[in-house]
Amino acid sequence: MKHIIILGDGMADHAVERLGGKTLLQYADKPMMDMLARNGRTGRLITVPEGFPPGSEVANTAILGYDLNKVYEGRGPLEAASIGYEMQPDDFAIRCNIITLEGGRIITHNGGNLQTDDARLLIDYLNEHLGNERVRFICGIQYRHLLVIKGGNKHIVCNPPHDHPNEPWRPLLVAPEKGYEKEAQETADLINNLILKSQELLPKHPYNIGKAQRGERQANSIWPWSGGYRPSMTTLMQQYPQIKTGAVISAVDLIQGIGRYAGLRIIKVPGATGLANTNYEGKAQAAIEALKHDDFVFVHVEATDEAGHDGDLDLKLKAINYLDQRLIRPICEAIDQMQEPVCIAVLPDHPTPVELRIHVNEPVPFLIYYKGIEPDSVQHYDELSCVDGGYGLLKLEEFMQTFMSVHK
Repeated sequence: MKHIIILGDGMADHAVERLGGKTLLQYADKPMMDMLARNGRTGRLITVPEGFPPGSEVANTAILGYDLNKVYEGRGPLEAASIGYEMQPDDFAIRCNIITLEGGRIITHNGGNLQTDDARLLIDYLNEHLGNERVRFICGIQYRHLLVIKGGNKHIVCNPPHDHPNEPWRPLLVAPEKGYEKEAQETADLINNLILKSQELLPKHPYNIGKAQRGERQANSIWPWSGGYRPSMTTLMQQYPQIKTGAVISAVDLIQGIGRYAGLRIIKVPGATGLANTNYEGKAQAAIEALKHDDFVFVHVEATDEAGHDGDLDLKLKAINYLDQRLIRPICEAIDQMQEPVCIAVLPDHPTPVELRIHVNEPVPFLIYYKGIEPDSVQHYDELSCVDGGYGLLKLEEFMQTFMSVHK
């Protein structure tokens, strides 16, 4: 039996008064997810270990069955793996957003929906003025980039910009962890200095000058967060002998990096943007083709999370529908025609409620379906219905262990 996970990043949500007190998953038009839930088994999953932030780097790694206490090193090293940067023993790699500041506050975590071609110009500009033998900026995708500091200390406190929309930025600057003041203060000071210098430089770049003239949001500051050293991870093939080969499909560097360390083949789909306008059909076809050759496929869609961060209710509902109809439907239709059985799971990594615009640490609903599975009583796929699911409440790596135990 082959296995495929389809993950809608940040898809889970809270009850919304505008929707008659329903959650977005309760309200959304998603007949395929409901069909899979009705004919499969469901449950809820705790995706974030105690003491960890409810970030996608944590939740997706846990969903794939890894013990975060043993492998977690932050987003930076994962995105370095995706970009193709081979970390050296003395490298400290940290995720580096390009964001929008206005009036002393963080307005967006994404630089006004910065696109990769424009971001590359800004990254080159930053390297020209701020880069040296110790500091290097590396271009990633859209607003998501990498800062590598030789000899940097990971024991610093950073604030993810998407967790602080419309908040003053100065109180959120980097500080050493308690107990590591002596060792990490220099790294914190270095990063804060880079942030301040970027705020002087970026508004002078022609890209942002044009943005200002058009009255559009500028990509006018870097914001590094979630750094670490090269992680030590065993591959999924080493953990689960039924997986001989596997693939990951995502527009997001972070997920590609997790996949690379997990031993998965990275499939990049043209037109995959990480937003609601992503190439759902292309991702679906890539997943179908991968299932012909691989034992395990992980398909990640970022659009629902981005809509949640933007607080865009209508867009998140639309993104849930697109995931259901343009990705899950064609994959299920293809699976029905395959000779070898396929086990499919659908879930988010964490909630990103549109009325909060941040990640929250709460259990997420999941479903598992394959031909011949004994259904539970759940009729719909959503946060409340899955409370009554046959799998109950699973924790962390228990999901992957349960999912991979299905191998008829």
